[in-house]
Amino acid sequence: MKNQFMMRAIQLAIDSVQSGRGGPFGAVVIKNATIVGEGANCVTLANDPTAHAEVVAIRQACGKLGNFELLDCELYTSCEPCPMCLGAIYWSRLAHVYFANTTGDAAEIGFDDSFIYREIALPYTQRRIPTTQMMRQEALAAFRAWVNKPDKLVY
Repeated sequence: MKNQFMMRAIQLAIDSVQSGRGGPFGAVVIKNATIVGEGANCVTLANDPTAHAEVVAIRQACGKLGNFELLDCELYTSCEPCPMCLGAIYWSRLAHVYFANTTGDAAEIGFDDSFIYREIALPYTQRRIPTTQMMRQEALAAFRAWVNKPDKLVY
């Protein structure tokens, strides 16, 4: 079964390249041995830098299941997830991730995310994109409202 799901992710990646829709990445989300979400990289097609295969598949699965958590689901992806996708994987609380190509393989063909990992480790004042904190006291009002909201949905 696992090979079948990974083959689907790989086929989505191949189809993405051959159709010209996007980069060589595909992913599927599985629940109870059934595909509940799938996606291929469509960054350039959608003009959306967040439209990575894993994010597309996670969005589709969450929509289909009507939940922002994918606790009982697995992700099969044609390549080891980038930092953004890894964040989405953790936020959606997937139970397991299977990947085919490595980040090293991706770097060899021009998809090198190693600089992002290095940037994340730096204090924000030292990152390549200038980042400035401002209006913290005003913004804390939103956090206080959250803390004091009795009927919030914790996630």
